[in-house]
Amino acid sequence: MADEKHEHGSMDTTEQEKTFDAFIKFSSYVAAGSVLLLIFIYAVNG
Repeated sequence: MADEKHEHGSMDTTEQEKTFDAFIKFSSYVAAGSVLLLIFIYAVNG
């Protein structure tokens, strides 16, 4: 195991890409929800 050389670019990154895409989607929803919540609060109290 220790004598194996790592070849750059040979790792399968499909799971990491799926996780990153899900994280970005979730973050976008949270950001949009926060903006909408702030607009709602402003509209009610404004």
